[in-house]
Amino acid sequence: MTDLKVTLIRSAAHRLPNQRKIVKSLGLGKVNSSVVLKDSASVRGALLKIAHLISVEEINK
Repeated sequence: MTDLKVTLIRSAAHRLPNQRKIVKSLGLGKVNSSVVLKDSASVRGALLKIAHLISVEEINK
């Protein structure tokens, strides 16, 4: 199973409220903060909605 390293590369300020909620729910706070998440369909769907704000790397275990 793979994990995803998600890094916030652009600020969520002045974005749609739904996008700000997604950023916060994923555990991202400030610019350049990173989290490692399990790869699942729900996580992928959330990442697609904020794709313009993040960078994603796959981490193989």
